[in-house]
Amino acid sequence: MLFSESIGRKVVSTSTADTVGAVGEFLVDPRSRTVAGVQIKKCKTGDALTWSGISSFGSDAVTVESVDTIVEIDTEDSLSGLHGKAHRVIGKRALSTAGVDLGTVDDVEFDPETGAVTSVIVDTVSIDGHTLTGVGSYAVVLDHRDR
Repeated sequence: MLFSESIGRKVVSTSTADTVGAVGEFLVDPRSRTVAGVQIKKCKTGDALTWSGISSFGSDAVTVESVDTIVEIDTEDSLSGLHGKAHRVIGKRALSTAGVDLGTVDDVEFDPETGAVTSVIVDTVSIDGHTLTGVGSYAVVLDHRDR
């Protein structure tokens, strides 16, 4: 599943069948190469959802057990350092660990079951997600030597 096709997807509580928000930004942990959580838009109770709080990340909606699984991003230790413009992945410059400019990150593919980053798409080229080593204010760094 791609970040670009998932942003804006409704978040639905399975206990009430109500829409409790919508997916905003993805919060990527480069150390584990996973989606640690998502920022939530249009929610009155919080602004983030940890990956463990997601019941299912489906093609039509993201389901959560209840609205109580949505937290404040700044108070959730696993997410607090991963949000903001400096940690956005799409549209950022991609650099190799050797300092070579690989292009611009067009999208990220992830496993909707586990949250694992499976590939980083740079200038339409899919690069294995296992190469992700860092996300910062200047660039996304990939341990990629073939380009």
